[in-house]
Formats: sequence, structure tokens, C-alpha cells
Amino acid sequence: MSDEPLDLGFAVHHRLFCPNCGAIPMSRYANNAPVADFHCPACAEDYELKSSKRPFGPRVADGAFSAMCARIASPTNPNLVLMNYNVADFGVTDLFFVPKQFLTRAIIQRRPPLKPTARRAGWVGCNILIGEVPEAGKIHFIRQRQAVPRADVLEKWRSTLFLRSQGAAARGWLIEVMKCVDLIGRPDFTLDDAYAFEPRLAALYPDNHNVRPKIRQQLQVLRDQGYLEFTGRGRYRVRG
Repeated sequence: MSDEPLDLGFAVHHRLFCPNCGAIPMSRYANNAPVADFHCPACAEDYELKSSKRPFGPRVADGAFSAMCARIASPTNPNLVLMNYNVADFGVTDLFFVPKQFLTRAIIQRRPPLKPTARRAGWVGCNILIGEVPEAGKIHFIRQRQAVPRADVLEKWRSTLFLRSQGAAARGWLIEVMKCVDLIGRPDFTLDDAYAFEPRLAALYPDNHNVRPKIRQQLQVLRDQGYLEFTGRGRYRVRG
């Protein structure tokens, strides 16, 4: 999974704790496993590692488009781990998790088929649009070479596990509203601040003609799940 011939998997195996349950060490799958690279022997969470010496941008190249779409629809879809490293000192500079509940069809971008002259002519790959994942779905373990406190990693991971119990459509709406809350840019906001994203959400869900009631509904779910706090008179606060 790396673009350098370094055994970064060894570092993950021995130093990375499971953000779901806190267990260490992780167990490594055999090379060329079809989906995941690591799993937690304590809670059975699976993880796919992608590593690069360059910082990840808003999109990350992945494999075949059709296979990826099938994978994210499966309950065995692994969580994603994105790692940046420095070749000179073999150090990890940044590492974060994207929990699998945020890996939805909406962030899988179909790439154009390979040209007829290519070795795999007609093959269709995909990109994962990491830039479309809300901040709650980016759980940092190392940031600018500094380890994030273990308790913070575990708490942030647990704060969005409720999304796994939602159906695909309901989860999509909740994630989109979470992204709108991110775009507000401050932890305290009003219902009117959320309503400002009505055109954006209406464009994403053109068959829904009651967007404002839907926004209120999603804010209530996020409140009930502890992601938001209702502070009264149409005001909310992001927890954490």
C-alpha cells in the first residue's frame, strides 16, 4: 500500500492501538489480503492502510470502481488508515483513521476508463474523496509528529459509532448535515445557521421537498446521540 519500499506495516503492527477498543498490538493479515491489512484481535475491527511520503490531498486513489462500490456496501468493509511518513528518518509525520461508517457511495469518485493503449485497457478505477469527509470522520492518531492523547482518540472514535446503526439513506443525511455544521466554522451555532445550507442539501436530495424539517430532524438525531448539545432557543453546540 506504500509508495516507498518501507515496511510501514511493521510500525503499525507494533505501535498502533485499536481506536475502537484500545487494544494493542494490531494483528497483520497475510500479504495481498483482498481487503484489509490489519485487524484487532480483541474486537475484530478491520483496517486498510494507505501510506505516502506526500501529504494526502482531497482525494486518494483506490482500486477498481465496481469493487469499491461493492465493498462499501458490505458489513465487512474495513476502516481506512492514512499515513504520511518521512523517508529520511523513517518517521511517521501524520496518521489518521476514517471510520468505515463515513466511507459512503457519495465519496467514491469514478475515474475515466484506461485508454485502449493501456495494458489494462478499459479498466475503471476510483478515488476516495477524503475532502468530503466531515471532521468527525478524521480521527488523528499522529499530527505533525505529535501523538494525540489515547483518550481523545478513543472518545472521538466512539462519538460517531451511532452512524453504523443507521440505514444508508439516513446515514447519508446525517453525514451531510455534519458537514454543514463543519462549514459553519464554530462550535456554537443556531438553527438559522443550519438553514443557510438548505440550497446545498436541496441540490443533493432533489426529491426531498421538505428540506428544513429534514435539517431539524437530523439535528435532533445528532443531539440525541450526544454529537450535539441543544443549548436552548434554536441554539446548538458541537460536543468535544
